[in-house]
Amino acid sequence: MLLQGSEMVSGAEDRLGPMRLSHEPIQVLLVFAKEDSQSDAFWWACERAAFRCNIARTPESALECFLDKHHEIVIIDGRHPRYFEAEAICRMIRATKLSEHTVILAVMPQTPSDQEEPSVLPLLSAGFSRRYLENSSVSACYNELIQLEHGEVRAQFKLRACNAVFTALEQCQEAVEISSEDHVIQYVNPAFEKMMGYHRGELIGKELTELPRSDKNSADLLDTINTCIKKGKEWQGIYFSRRKSGDSIQQYVKITPVVGQGGKIRHFVSIKRPYSDNHRQVHKLSKEEKCCGEHSQSECNSLRHKDRRKESVDVRSISSHSSDAPSLQNRRYSSMARIHSMTIEAPITKVINIINAAQESSPVTVAEALDRVLEILRTTELYSPQLASKEDDPHTNDLVGGLMSDGLRRLSGNEYIFSKSALQNMSQSQLGVPVPLNDIPPSIAELLNEEEQWEFNILELEAATHKRPLSYLGLKIFSAFGVCEFLNCSESTLRLWLQVIETNYHSSNSYHNSTHAADVLHATAYFLRKERVKASLDQLDEVAALLAATVHDVDHPGRTNSFLCNAGSELAILYNDTAVLESHHAALAFQLTVRDSKCNIFKNMERTQFRTLRQAIIDMVLATEMTRHFEHVNKFVNSINKPMSAIEETSSNSEGSDCEGQASIRNSPENRLLIKRMLIKCADVANPCRPLELCIEWAGRISEEYFAQTDEEKRQGLPVVMPVFDRNTCSIPKSQISFIDYFITDMFDAWDAFASLPGLMEHLAENYKYWKNLDEMKCKSLRPPPPP
Repeated sequence: MLLQGSEMVSGAEDRLGPMRLSHEPIQVLLVFAKEDSQSDAFWWACERAAFRCNIARTPESALECFLDKHHEIVIIDGRHPRYFEAEAICRMIRATKLSEHTVILAVMPQTPSDQEEPSVLPLLSAGFSRRYLENSSVSACYNELIQLEHGEVRAQFKLRACNAVFTALEQCQEAVEISSEDHVIQYVNPAFEKMMGYHRGELIGKELTELPRSDKNSADLLDTINTCIKKGKEWQGIYFSRRKSGDSIQQYVKITPVVGQGGKIRHFVSIKRPYSDNHRQVHKLSKEEKCCGEHSQSECNSLRHKDRRKESVDVRSISSHSSDAPSLQNRRYSSMARIHSMTIEAPITKVINIINAAQESSPVTVAEALDRVLEILRTTELYSPQLASKEDDPHTNDLVGGLMSDGLRRLSGNEYIFSKSALQNMSQSQLGVPVPLNDIPPSIAELLNEEEQWEFNILELEAATHKRPLSYLGLKIFSAFGVCEFLNCSESTLRLWLQVIETNYHSSNSYHNSTHAADVLHATAYFLRKERVKASLDQLDEVAALLAATVHDVDHPGRTNSFLCNAGSELAILYNDTAVLESHHAALAFQLTVRDSKCNIFKNMERTQFRTLRQAIIDMVLATEMTRHFEHVNKFVNSINKPMSAIEETSSNSEGSDCEGQASIRNSPENRLLIKRMLIKCADVANPCRPLELCIEWAGRISEEYFAQTDEEKRQGLPVVMPVFDRNTCSIPKSQISFIDYFITDMFDAWDAFASLPGLMEHLAENYKYWKNLDEMKCKSLRPPPPP
């Protein structure tokens, strides 16, 4: 086969899919004649790396141990030739077939500074993989071992795995052909030789165009195939090939492009099997399944189960004649037919299969259009609208890029450190003395009397409580919703919990502080009191929503997920650059809660109920992450808004039955989940729907936080995630207009249609008009300039 070894290794791990490339732990053989600080250092380094280690003192024992254990790494002491010759031991080990994938390291003495560095060629000629200059530091030895593991050892694992894969190809009953990017045949397996009548020596090195073609294919089929695979997409369908004998064979063919070094297509893998009557049976079963709609659901299920029982009997009878090759082939196709008719197939898979089937008999133009459909369906961004070019709308592009991505996934030497340790030990004195609800100061109590109104001014509460609005507002709202009674905890436990959570918000953040958490809590409570929302959720849902709102941004550093990923922060590494902050908020909230019995509001709950509540809280906190914003909104619209609207429009029955139909939609577990996600998402970004003065203040606060992030990105040399948020050039009105247009309008239209929020929509229209007027005045600040 003509594949280059380096290319086989490069990217092999990706193409080998779920195949395990290594076994744990790695085994190391130390060949040292005498115990000294260097051998001890490698021994302890193996311990630290969790590698298994053996020591041999003589060449003979080294070879014997290697043949017994098959070590991945062999380290040979070459500093003392009077004991043994390191090159000779290396040659002995290399002479065995087992050493083909072994990394062998030579430990050599340090070269005096006044002498010339010796050549490594003699070591390489003897079979060594690399050289290690004497250094008895355990850390130096550990670093060497780790580099070997992630470099040469991993590459050898891949090569070993590739050998196993090619062995599987040789035994495979399906015909496999691998060609280069220029369609030069590089490999065919024995099944291919048997099917086509060629010997591989007659094929390898030839271009596909040199082989005779069947004239039974439609004129535009080859164009369709080439158009598809040149785009890097898989093609599968029916194709006629010509055997060496000259007769045509109808085949079911799957051609998969393999992307290699440089992101280019390097190979094409074709898998072929005869398109027999058994394969047609698959399509017949699919058609029969479509006809199931004509039967009742019970009849349909009964037919399926009956067919499965019948096929099971057939499989057992076939397996009793294991020497009959055609029968084995029939069983394979029978299994495939059952897979195609399985009822657990995902809806999106069914859609893709229907389109694939339609492509086979479609003209080139239609096939290409369906290719584009499939390309869209296979993406993970099904719910994200496509933006215009960055030049057309830089504010929206930067805002979306900053909020809906996890950064450039590029780690740098810069580490973003939080301004405080979230899990620091806080004494009771640091938290202050909890104040019972009945003892709240009159000035604060008076403000809290208005908390059920949407126009409630959270900023006044922030000032009155000296930036501790969350504890006070939380007490009031939690009392109104009976949270303590539901959790079976005392008010003092709840008070302390609220204060612990509030203490772990960063008051130094201009936006993501405990005032924002209190604002989201207020909006959440307001939404929970709306008639249709209240009728859709039970008390556990309500408590979960209130707790999730309280903790949803705890320990927020005032920087976006993209910033943390680009900075290589500990949190980004911990959460694999995925929903970093939201995962941290949810995890930390429970850590803070359960670490101290005095503030553990869950300690008296029954286990099953706690697990349900915990899952609901986590799900709602994670829903505030913006990368899935459009997915959540679209699912809400399609699963709740549209069906309920259809019932309202088409029902000619009484109001009672109308309500009954809508209630069945709202109250399903899946839709309650969507309602809770939508609720907290709207509460989290409700600032544009607040009264104008509050809207302006929040816009200033979030802008300042983004300005500070841009300043820090420039100082640290990090990618600037949102370039338009430069404090010297940014237009705040434009940023607010983009945010409302892209994120807010559609979401609140959908939420208003469900929860009936006319007051909020009026504020939104008024605020949008305000920002538009400022933008038309070319004003970049929060407020218009004073009149001259």
